[in-house]
Amino acid sequence: MADRPLTLMAVHAHPDDEATGTGGILARCAAEGVQTVLVTCTDGGCGDGPGGVKPNEPGHDPAAVIAMRRAELEASCAVLKVSHLELLGYSDSGMMGWPNNDAPGSFWTTPVDDAAARLGELMQRYQPDVVVTYDENGFYGHPDHIQAHRITMAAVASTGLPAKVYWTTAPRSKMQEFMQVMREYGADWDEPESSVDGAEPEIGLPDAAITTWVDTTDFGSQKFDALAAHASQSENIFFLRMGKEKFAQLMGMETFVRVHDTTGAALPEDDLFAGLR
Repeated sequence: MADRPLTLMAVHAHPDDEATGTGGILARCAAEGVQTVLVTCTDGGCGDGPGGVKPNEPGHDPAAVIAMRRAELEASCAVLKVSHLELLGYSDSGMMGWPNNDAPGSFWTTPVDDAAARLGELMQRYQPDVVVTYDENGFYGHPDHIQAHRITMAAVASTGLPAKVYWTTAPRSKMQEFMQVMREYGADWDEPESSVDGAEPEIGLPDAAITTWVDTTDFGSQKFDALAAHASQSENIFFLRMGKEKFAQLMGMETFVRVHDTTGAALPEDDLFAGLR
């Protein structure tokens, strides 16, 4: 450990997920001298095009969207001071039930073992101490998030490398406040997508089930600016309407469930690297 920095690897599905879910910890870890590695699994081609045009609508050019979102992702990483960005480059599968789910080359149709082997190679290269990804329902049922979870856990199992593994989550005690703020700022709140087995999942967890609460309020400005870098994606615009102060207040605590640990660090904890430094 003395001859290399502590390393965090965050595995996300699309460009912009890194800012929404883990922008605070990426910025905080960078400030603390932790090497940060972001793995983005898909190309984001099912995102909005210029003017908010949606996938499969006239005027939506996936190749142009992919190029635009790549530039936005790189800008976000610069804001968050991410040490290394790695792109797996799979095709964006779109929302659950979209025809893109089954398109050749989509992340959703990629064999888990194949994608996990590629991710495992990155784990071998960077030797992460901590790995962060989504839970088995991808937090809210998106197929690419579910697939990111699957390949991450398979790569963790095959490499045995990280000392700690976390899944992102949200405290249910805050969800009503969050949805009220969304409505105040003009966001359209969609019901959670069905999970792969058709059940309607409830987003987040009871507070008592959350193991790790990381205060990233001091990095709210960076998280805000990273999200702003993805301005082409209209679903995120409402976050920017609230301004940095309100944004940091609402989004300053990032929460996780620790699902693998070799350090014996006591729970609950307020640091992903508890027991490692």
